[in-house]
Amino acid sequence: MSPVNQPRAPLAERVRPKKIEDYVGQEQLLGEGKPVRRMIEEGSLMSMIFWGPPGTGKTTLAKLIANASKSEWFELSAVSSGVKDVRDAIEKAEAFKRMGLQSILFIDEIHRFNKSQQDALLHAVEHGTVTLIGATTENPSFEVISALLSRCRVYVLEPLSAENLRTLLHRAIKQDEVLKTKTIVIPNEDFLLSLAAGDARILLNALELAVSITPPREGTITLTDEIFSEVFQRRLSRYDKKGEEHYNIISAFIKSMRGSDPDGAIYWLARMLEGGEDILFIARRMVILSSEDIGNANPFALVMATSCFQAIHQVGMPEAQLILSQTAAYLASSPKSNAATTQSSAAMEDARQFPNEPVPLHIRNAPTQLMKDLGYHTGYKYGHSFEGNFTEQQYLPDRLAGKIYYSPSENGEEKNIKERLKAWWTKRRGQ
Repeated sequence: MSPVNQPRAPLAERVRPKKIEDYVGQEQLLGEGKPVRRMIEEGSLMSMIFWGPPGTGKTTLAKLIANASKSEWFELSAVSSGVKDVRDAIEKAEAFKRMGLQSILFIDEIHRFNKSQQDALLHAVEHGTVTLIGATTENPSFEVISALLSRCRVYVLEPLSAENLRTLLHRAIKQDEVLKTKTIVIPNEDFLLSLAAGDARILLNALELAVSITPPREGTITLTDEIFSEVFQRRLSRYDKKGEEHYNIISAFIKSMRGSDPDGAIYWLARMLEGGEDILFIARRMVILSSEDIGNANPFALVMATSCFQAIHQVGMPEAQLILSQTAAYLASSPKSNAATTQSSAAMEDARQFPNEPVPLHIRNAPTQLMKDLGYHTGYKYGHSFEGNFTEQQYLPDRLAGKIYYSPSENGEEKNIKERLKAWWTKRRGQ
């Protein structure tokens, strides 16, 4: 194919910045004195994972780091690459290392790599054969194995602000090889920026498509709200499991269950399934909700959600939609309590504030005579030796004695738990 007939790269690729100074957004990482900026300036690269929504500049930032550090660049997509591809890239990086050259291995959607694929990276990352830069839209603490995660720094990329997007919009119109030859007018930029919702790729794709479908009038292409509405309806409004709508709909799904509306939950679930959402992602969020929003008001909710996660992993789609729908309806219809959330937060705060409080002597084990002589275990009351298998004694450190972390609600099973705790702990909870 001759150069004249070669397909043109998309606008987002054509305007991708070549220098770190031209990068837009993520000031928390690239501002003066910020971590990634310092890493680039000092030339002290380490393996890292960029976590953030699509269109926030993860791939662009990785390429700019490679350019600034004069590193050899290897790029793999977790969707289409296997262990062999990883090993081939590492072998090439080893050859460059023997020549004194540094290599960056960029893996897009690293959360899609399975354990064996991630294991194949460990030795090369550990010994500095490659500097790994992974990009993910999913929480790496769930999707990346702990051994690899411990060898990487995780940096969070935020959705681009409206002003970030405006800068990219103006730059594309003025500097792109195609668009700069046209006279383009956008009467209401804010409308386009709101539709893009922090995603630069969506912004640029919408701009390019809008220009392509809008004939000029008297030499000017005027892109109105109606044109952008048509563009987004035509190309961008369908559920995108990596885009803004992903976050909007999973939020609606969670809030419907939290708000005890099974109908809303089932509808938003159907929208996600129809859009091809990862069924394990959906199930994982229901496991979290079963503790975060239901807890001991219905202890079986966690069992149900966990069983759902295991079941859909075994059967897959399309049958998994039945299991997901059943579980979503059950969780939405369950009595609610957020006591697990509040108790955990309060206890973690005290654990951080008082990290060295000693364990009371009477609840320490005393396996040696010296420990017994020091008073370990002395005065411990064995609950089963008392009526009702209970007796009051202190289990918290002295500084926190009497503190209440768990406050059961009046809903579901927690109402019974609350009464039981009040009957047992009359001094602390009897009021």
